Amino acid sequence: MKTIRLLILVLGTLAAAGASGKEGWKMNELRISSPAFEDNGSIPAKYTCDGLDASPPLVVGNVPAGARSLALIVDDPDAPAGTWVHWVLWNISPATAEIGENAAPPGAQQGKTDFGRNDYGGPCPPSGTHRYFFKLYALDATLSLGPATTKKALEKAMEGHVIARAQLIGLYKRR
Repeated sequence: MKTIRLLILVLGTLAAAGASGKEGWKMNELRISSPAFEDNGSIPAKYTCDGLDASPPLVVGNVPAGARSLALIVDDPDAPAGTWVHWVLWNISPATAEIGENAAPPGAQQGKTDFGRNDYGGPCPPSGTHRYFFKLYALDATLSLGPATTKKALEKAMEGHVIARAQLIGLYKRR
C-alpha cells in the first residue's frame, strides 16, 4: 500500500512539474519561444539599444482552437522606476506561427510603450541584469483599441477574454 501511495505521489509531482519538455511546458499549452535565445537565457545585443534595437524573432505554438486573436506584452519588471513596457501588440492572428525579427505580424495593432512609441523598444538597462518578459495571450475575442493604447489599457480590455497564456523570459546586462 505504501508503495502505491509513493508511486502516485511521484507521478503526481512529475505531472505538476510539467515534465513533458525542457521548458517545463505541458502538452497542448500555448507556447512562445525564440530561436535567438532560450527561456531565461541572454538576449543577444542585436535586439537591444546596444545593437539594432530590433525585435527578436518569436515562435508561437499550440494556440487553442477557440482563440480569435493573440496579444503580446513585453516588459521589464526590474526597471528602477517600476515595470518598463517595451512592446504592446494585439489582434495578432491566431494562425500566426512566427513573429519575424524586427516586425509586427500583418494585421496586428501596436500600442504605446514607455518609450512613447508604437513599436518595439529593446532592452537598455541602466545597470545590472534585467529580466524581459515576453507574455503571450490567446483571447476569445478581437479587441477594438486605438494606437494610444497602453499595457494597462490592453490588460483591462483582455479581462474575461484570456483563454491561455505563455511566457518567455530573456535576460540582458549591458557591457
